[in-house]
Amino acid sequence: MPSPVLDRLDAFARLLPAQGALIGLDLGTKTIGVAVSDVTRFIATPLETVRRIKFTRDCERLQAIMAERAVAGVVLGLPLNMDDSEGPRAQSTRAFGREFSKRIAVPIVFWDERLSTEWAHDHLAAQNYDAAARAKIIDRVAASHILQGVLDGLRSVQRPEP
Repeated sequence: MPSPVLDRLDAFARLLPAQGALIGLDLGTKTIGVAVSDVTRFIATPLETVRRIKFTRDCERLQAIMAERAVAGVVLGLPLNMDDSEGPRAQSTRAFGREFSKRIAVPIVFWDERLSTEWAHDHLAAQNYDAAARAKIIDRVAASHILQGVLDGLRSVQRPEP
């Protein structure tokens, strides 16, 4: 049975164990940026950029990373249009999520990734990375930005009511 694929952070939070790393993915047509969190889900760290080959091989690499890190959930960046609509890239990302969910045993949540790559470019430029250096790590830095958004959001949805 496929793992749950969700749009709501509160539903995702209910399916997660109390601790365990999350993996964040910035899905591109040629690469997948990968970031991971610590087990307490406080901070996202850029990990690697997976060069896309074909779906099965891409999934095998992601599953290997997930096994190494004992990942409890997947955050998949959803490339929405600026008007909140979903275009072909978002539809492709949703299809990837549905198919990937058939291969893993942890929940997946989609997270709005608008402007994450622009944020990553600005962040790296501010740290004086030149264009060539930025190009090598931009996808994993964008993935960490996406994942950090979820980590921050989880803290707010998991706070007990006063």
